[in-house]
Amino acid sequence: MERGENRQTIRQGSARLLWVTILVLLLSGRAAAEPELCARDALDQRLCLAEPATRIVALSPGATELLFSAGAGDSVLAVSAWSDYPPEAAALPRVGDSNRLDLEGIVALAPDLVVAWVDGNSRSQLEKLANLGIPVFWLAPRRFEDIAQSVEDLARLTGRPALGAEQAKDFRDGLARLRAEHADARPISVFYQIWDQPLMTVNREELISKAIGLCGGVNVFGDLPRLVPRVSTEAVLAADPEAIVTSGREDGDQAWLERWRRFPELTAVRTGNLFLEPPSLLVRPTLRMLAGTRHLCDTLERARGNL
Repeated sequence: MERGENRQTIRQGSARLLWVTILVLLLSGRAAAEPELCARDALDQRLCLAEPATRIVALSPGATELLFSAGAGDSVLAVSAWSDYPPEAAALPRVGDSNRLDLEGIVALAPDLVVAWVDGNSRSQLEKLANLGIPVFWLAPRRFEDIAQSVEDLARLTGRPALGAEQAKDFRDGLARLRAEHADARPISVFYQIWDQPLMTVNREELISKAIGLCGGVNVFGDLPRLVPRVSTEAVLAADPEAIVTSGREDGDQAWLERWRRFPELTAVRTGNLFLEPPSLLVRPTLRMLAGTRHLCDTLERARGNL
């Protein structure tokens, strides 16, 4: 009897071991099939979530737009001031701006993800949220590729990796076509004005300048050290750009360009190369920059024809 009981015990133990092994294999296969909910942000911090984020706060207009592009718009609970695209974002509650955030309001929303902007949000304020256990993911697109990567990262963190990959691919493919179309374009010198008082432009590291370069333009202030430097009227006159472009005013408002007509000696004025670009397409590093860059390339092609 003891020998028979031992055989039965061994069989039962073997059966249990088999089921445990099968369960481990099934769980391992499931884990392998599910995308990893991890991404590295602009501060080189790796963020991993236990499950896709469904309660999100976006702390810049660019972050808001990129979240909607990633398919996570329905999960955005609140946004920062000036978040007006897509139109659905304009109706969401506001939790502050780049100067001051409503931290209590953000905490009360119990977000499982906060998306911040390196150039706009206070790190000390966001550290307070992180210390409370609220995941914070930082964005700072400096290149076109950063825009595509941001969409992919946000889509992964919100459980929509396939959509993010598709959106990013369309963006990359569109840029590749534009580069090929303008690879042999005649260089044209450009002054890009982003503000009037004080007079401000961008250096070569800013994405608008990279759009100018993709279109065959040469930023006359590209070598300045600051990302968004102030310049003088005298410096613009000395640079004598072949085209002056701005997108800082509302559509159709030529006030910033009119000031340059006082200087007919400027090549851009003499040739009629004063252009106002759609302000919503180039000022935010989002997927819409593809449309903005395409429009800018067309503008610079017109400018070449005037020279």
